[in-house]
Amino acid sequence: MQDIVTEFRQLDLAENLLSALDSIGFVSPTPIQAASIPLLLTGVDALGKAQTGTGKTAAFSLPILNKIDLNQHKPQAIVMAPTRELAIQVAAEVKLLGQKISGLKVLEIYGGASIVEQMRALRSGAHIVVGTPGRVKDLINRERLQLDEVKTFVLDEADEMLKMGFVDDVTWIMEQAPETAQRVLFSATMPPIVKEIVDRFLREPSRIDVAGSNRTVEKVEQQYWVVKGVEKDEAMSRLLETEETDASIVFVRTRQDTERLADWLQARGFKAAALHGDIPQSLRERTVDHIKRGVIDILVATDVVARGLDVPRITHVFNYDIPFDVESYIHRIGRTGRAGRAGKAILLVRTNQIRMLRTIERVTSTRMEEIQLPMRDKVAEARLAALASDLLEQKEAESLEAFVGLIEKLQEQIEVDAATLAAMLLQRQQGKRPLFYNGPDPMITAIERENKRRESRRDERPRDGSRPERGERRSYNAADWDTYQLQVGRDQGVQVKDIVGAIANELGLEKQFIGSIKLATGHTYVQLPKKMPNEIMAQLKQLRIRQKATDAQLVEGHVNMEPPRRRSGGDRSGAPGGNGGRRFEERGPRGGNGGNRSDRGGERRFNRDRGNDRRPAGARSDRRPADA
Repeated sequence: MQDIVTEFRQLDLAENLLSALDSIGFVSPTPIQAASIPLLLTGVDALGKAQTGTGKTAAFSLPILNKIDLNQHKPQAIVMAPTRELAIQVAAEVKLLGQKISGLKVLEIYGGASIVEQMRALRSGAHIVVGTPGRVKDLINRERLQLDEVKTFVLDEADEMLKMGFVDDVTWIMEQAPETAQRVLFSATMPPIVKEIVDRFLREPSRIDVAGSNRTVEKVEQQYWVVKGVEKDEAMSRLLETEETDASIVFVRTRQDTERLADWLQARGFKAAALHGDIPQSLRERTVDHIKRGVIDILVATDVVARGLDVPRITHVFNYDIPFDVESYIHRIGRTGRAGRAGKAILLVRTNQIRMLRTIERVTSTRMEEIQLPMRDKVAEARLAALASDLLEQKEAESLEAFVGLIEKLQEQIEVDAATLAAMLLQRQQGKRPLFYNGPDPMITAIERENKRRESRRDERPRDGSRPERGERRSYNAADWDTYQLQVGRDQGVQVKDIVGAIANELGLEKQFIGSIKLATGHTYVQLPKKMPNEIMAQLKQLRIRQKATDAQLVEGHVNMEPPRRRSGGDRSGAPGGNGGRRFEERGPRGGNGGNRSDRGGERRFNRDRGNDRRPAGARSDRRPADA
């Protein structure tokens, strides 16, 4: 049936639902809808695999609405979503699809809103309940949400829900479900935890797999800019001013960055607002309403709170920070290009994140276009054009006549001609967004530097086409590094690999930019490149290793980071004046003959990259003091 369904009228749906679909312009079902609706109408359990933006909500909502008994007081369907925003969005779409069903009651329940109001609404009756697992469980425990007449349970975006830590809540709720209830699960991916839920609670489910039919990715034009030459904040400003946007979402990784970047944009005249999990629910709803009505034009948001947002005005998605996984990227760009609308997504990517960019391209079967950041002169031209457009709208205003006389008075008072007066007013109008720039554009310097770097690489490449030997690669000496002290060590169960992994993953630094690491009992010294960008410095201060705050502090003065030299074999570090980026540990006192450890303050150190020490036992204890 899936292959021949081309219109909703071919499906066994009630006339009032078909009328509602016609009124909102839905004629042809998406692949997930064509495959799911006939199955779900029969009442069987189902497992659907589909990406965001493929029409999952209508796929499970229409069969539920088709079976609604308006005379039944208790809930007949429970839909669970991972976030409050998605629950609100799903409930809104269910209401839209059921607009022709007179007397239909759809209730959304979630944390952050008044539970008393939600209990009162349940007491008044609700046919369909859409909620987050935590609040659903809470209301079941309070015996306010009755499940004895529920005919359908739906888990929407199950992978995200379980990844966010709702495993116990979902499991408990499903255990309370009536044996006769239909169970439906939709997920973009099928990790082991989702499979466990499927195997435990779904009874011989029909499987629907249209994961390759993500029309959201196809509808969105995708581009990326490699971060260089200017700070990312300045880059965002240039893109926002030169792209033809209506409304935009800027995705960042942390709640702190939403506030910081939103404030930065507001100070430069943009109508921006932050959206993150710590904002009260009432303010979050008001913020979303503001972007829908045009009060604001830019949302700076984290991944979680933006799930489920469907705002027709959103034409652009900016990935200020690259996401950690492909699914998050798909969810992000799915905020634009929905329901057949065109959209655009621009990703700001650092050079050490290119591999993740290629992974996104491979999984989504797309190829992103690399773009150059607009030069400052072009930004100034865009500002002047925007000002001209605003002035054009004012040109015919009747209220201008009153100001014409003021022009003459001002000219007399300050003794200037009309052109000079206009220039003075323009200067005042520009504020913090100049209408022209003085001095060189840092982007030009960055482009020239990049071109020289590429030419240098070509010149250094062996003419026979072979790759350079490992010893020919760049090495660092002590002048290249700053030393930082992290307040974690062996007492906290930290190992060298934990330090390297945390810095590489959280700060985005490749391993060649991590110098020596000196691990002690209660602290660790680590060398990092000098003059790191402010953004990386901010991330370093918030770095956590094994769930412990590191409280990273720059160490003033010299710290001996060199491992002890062997008497035979010489220094094998490969870099004069340093250890070539090798890692080693400090060891506390151990039993047995310690040789001259008392001279070293009870510490013993080794270089992990040097392999096993196979010297005779007598030679192994013969080491130089640590302060040598």
